[in-house]
Amino acid sequence: MARKKQEEAPKGSPAWMATFSDLMNLLLCFFVLLFSMSTVDAEKFEMVVASLQSSFSVLPSGGSSIGEGELISSGVSQLKDFSMFFEQFNSEGETEEQEEKEKELKEAYEEEALKESEEMAEEISKQAEQSGIQNQVEVDFNGQYVLLTLNGALLFDSGKSEIREDAYPLVDKIGAILTNYRSNIIEIEGHTDNVPISNDKYENNDVLSMYRALSVADYIRGITDLDASLLKSSGRGEYVPIADNTTPEGRARNRRVEVKIYNSYSSSEN
Repeated sequence: MARKKQEEAPKGSPAWMATFSDLMNLLLCFFVLLFSMSTVDAEKFEMVVASLQSSFSVLPSGGSSIGEGELISSGVSQLKDFSMFFEQFNSEGETEEQEEKEKELKEAYEEEALKESEEMAEEISKQAEQSGIQNQVEVDFNGQYVLLTLNGALLFDSGKSEIREDAYPLVDKIGAILTNYRSNIIEIEGHTDNVPISNDKYENNDVLSMYRALSVADYIRGITDLDASLLKSSGRGEYVPIADNTTPEGRARNRRVEVKIYNSYSSSEN
């Protein structure tokens, strides 16, 4: 019996390869489209990869995982864990940037506040000189306020809190200066040396310093139209010395009244 002649295979590639090629092209276009739409920061992505390599040995050969669980190299995907890690890394980067900006803003704020205090101190020094009291008041400043220091011996008799009559002109001129800063918070502080005091009226230095500050504050309220709510007084006793209490000269310096004129930045915070 004659053997049947075998049919020749059709020339060219099989039909299924054309379909497969079309599918691969579509997948390639799809992933290129996804990549073009992504917002991944390449620099940060490289930093993440480097961090993963050094911390978790991800990508080199061998079983490695991002977190506890399945192995990357075993062919099991941990895309969810990787995404969470990347989001955390990105969030930490944004936090650092925010902290850096806040630090810069704070420094700029403090610089402007100090500049305003310096300008106020210069103006007050000029006014004190024009009033002829430049030798009776010390002017200093910091980022919060301008500080006027008055010697307690000029204002009060020993152990008393009533302003001496011959000190009225000095306090009058201080009050006139303060009226130029009627929108600023003004605080008057009384200070003493560390020599104990105890009498029928003042049981200790704390009470004496408080009454001295109050006397000056009340006097200024009476001779000016300053907002009484912005004018404060307090007694600090012997606890904030500016000189050595073991010498007569030092104790004399510590017996003082301080007038703090807060700048607009600090006044808005209080």
